[in-house]
Amino acid sequence: MRSAVVVGAGVFGGSLALRLVSSGWDVTVVEQYPPGHVRAASGGESRLIRFAHGDNDWYTRSARRALDLWRELERETGTELVVPSGVAWFFTEAHGWGEESERVLTEQGIAVERLAPDEGARLFPSFDGRGLDSILLEPEAGVLRARDATRVISELAIERGAHFVTGKAEPDGDAVVVEGERLEADRVVWAAGAWLAGLFPELVDLRVTRQDVYFFGAPAGWQAPTVPGWVDFDNGVYGLGELDGRGFKTSPDREGPAFDPDQGERVASEEKEHQAREYLTLRFPALAGSPLVGTRSCPYSLTEDTNFLIAPHPEHEHVWLFGGGSGHGFKHGPALAEYVEPLLDGEEEPDPVFGLGARPPGGGLRAPWIER
Repeated sequence: MRSAVVVGAGVFGGSLALRLVSSGWDVTVVEQYPPGHVRAASGGESRLIRFAHGDNDWYTRSARRALDLWRELERETGTELVVPSGVAWFFTEAHGWGEESERVLTEQGIAVERLAPDEGARLFPSFDGRGLDSILLEPEAGVLRARDATRVISELAIERGAHFVTGKAEPDGDAVVVEGERLEADRVVWAAGAWLAGLFPELVDLRVTRQDVYFFGAPAGWQAPTVPGWVDFDNGVYGLGELDGRGFKTSPDREGPAFDPDQGERVASEEKEHQAREYLTLRFPALAGSPLVGTRSCPYSLTEDTNFLIAPHPEHEHVWLFGGGSGHGFKHGPALAEYVEPLLDGEEEPDPVFGLGARPPGGGLRAPWIER
């Protein structure tokens, strides 16, 4: 029987552990906190699942495949994880990213609609489309209950035989050391999220930042799935309708300050709150002046070009590094696990685009606001 140690039980590590144990691997998962914990990028209440990725058809296929796998996980666990609200993209000018997204979605048979700015009024109870060039609607997209998803993935992996070890992991050549205990396996996968950069500082180039999310009290009619998720591509703001009583989510998502996931204080920025309020006033005027009912701060870890990191360790061939997906990776979790399993088996070679080493800035996988 093949064996694996997976470090990290976020959506990447948890999905991979579930995939491997379901395929007959002997799997040990190492996590220092409970799955879905608030310190992790995977620990928030909600994440968008959308398929538009400009002209990048690989990411588009991966996100759409992931939706099928999320639905399968729902059936297996009896837990509602996908909220089919749709996702609307706002564009303030005509440019290639939206047009290429529409082309790729159409070619792959994924539903997409191009709307005039004033048609946003049929999507939201209150909407001001002034200044927009167009809206791109993905009606099959929506919202994932992220914390619930992370938790049930690990629970199902354990139910199927995965061993769960609680403690802080440290690399030791081909092995993992947890509280003095050395864990060895045929494959070791480090899927440690924002902690990955600190574990391999000479090898992994990840920017770890703090990103703040704001929830505003909204009246009836602003709940998901009635209201779609939305992304303002050019202005770097995204959000979604009220989900499970949390509030209307609005987040200015330009790159935040450098952040230590262990010691950094998770106090949301007042400046970003002001920006969120300004955006509500601009685009959703009925929500101007809505009370702030909650905040959340979480670490993002991103490569320079925003592509994922999926690569073998250059000195330890049985050790793999898996991460770099914050801000756009959660939705891909189960599809990425499906992609990584044959890499670990040696049946396929990793795509160099996910490799170690220097990368050009940009990428456009999330949106232009994080490009340098």
